[in-house]
Amino acid sequence: MSKWLGVFKRGLSIENPLTVLMIGLCATLAVSTQFQNALFMGIAVVFVVTMSNVLISAFRKHIPDEVRIPIFIVVIASFVTIVDLVMKAYVPSVYQVLGIWIPLIVVNCMILGRAEAFAYHNGVGLSIADGLGMGVGYWFVIVLLAVIRELLGTGRIVWFESTLVSLPAGYAPPSLLLLFPGAFFVFGLMIAGARWINERAEARKEVRA
Repeated sequence: MSKWLGVFKRGLSIENPLTVLMIGLCATLAVSTQFQNALFMGIAVVFVVTMSNVLISAFRKHIPDEVRIPIFIVVIASFVTIVDLVMKAYVPSVYQVLGIWIPLIVVNCMILGRAEAFAYHNGVGLSIADGLGMGVGYWFVIVLLAVIRELLGTGRIVWFESTLVSLPAGYAPPSLLLLFPGAFFVFGLMIAGARWINERAEARKEVRA
């Protein structure tokens, strides 16, 4: 169990796909202007990376090494199609915004990278831990980024046309935060914060050792 938790925690901290590995940034910066969109995007990535890891790990001994990458892509594309159809059917308003980005999950370097680097070489149990860890790590960062950008950039956070949180009426939101320069600025601060947290955690481990 400790090994499972260790693999899971790596995706949240020292191997976080966004703040540490910095992969899959295009969709992250594009959809993180709204909390609602980022939440569903994060859930989609958690589902795809976890289920892809499970299937690839379960059949890894039957996948020829020479054609493993095309097989990985087919598996990932199958789960992305499921997400695409479910969102289109049940949350069409979100799908209209994310529609262009959902199919691009297929070529997300994080998902293909976990299939190649981890799921293809480990059992199903650990592959689930790796998929969940990486997916939840991605979900947490993209949602936090969206909360900061939407709240400070518009003065409120909206959930299906209802206002969840709003800043005082006198607040003048800087629209720059909703543009890519603002996204890079906020994301840079998050990277610095994640690095500081990881360094503190490593220092505590060394002290205990």
